[in-house]
Amino acid sequence: MAAPPNMFPTLLSRMFRPFTTSTATKSLNPEAQAVSEKNIPSNAEKCTVAAGCFWGVEHLFRKHFAGKGLLDARVGYIGDAEALQVTFDPSAVSYTTLLQFFYKMHDPTTLNRQGMDAGTQYRSGIFYHGDEQKRIAEEVTQKANEQWWKGKISTQVLEAGKCE
Repeated sequence: MAAPPNMFPTLLSRMFRPFTTSTATKSLNPEAQAVSEKNIPSNAEKCTVAAGCFWGVEHLFRKHFAGKGLLDARVGYIGDAEALQVTFDPSAVSYTTLLQFFYKMHDPTTLNRQGMDAGTQYRSGIFYHGDEQKRIAEEVTQKANEQWWKGKISTQVLEAGKCE
């Protein structure tokens, strides 16, 4: 069975699409991105995670951390994984807190699947930005694995690389 003629250009463009502000946010307030980038403090950090469909992950993070240190949230791809990149104020919310929420808001024990969505693009992953985030991600993953998921976590902990 042959692939549809336009499938591969679309697939490749999706794999290398940069992180973007959600289309829902753009349609509701097109000036929000420009304003928010000007107001992001110099001490802001990034947290990049994958936990299934990025629209759902974005919604949960925005809802849970609204007014609690979340400065911006963008969706995109790292490789073929659907991912969320949060810009946060570390004086208001810690990277540890974001990762603990990450492990509670999805099932990190299913490989390449979240709910009805199946495929490698829906895998569970933490993509760290620097050595300190790597240390924290490994520590939180170990504790979540022992305390909440009984040794069954399949989440990848990988370097984010250049994902802008």
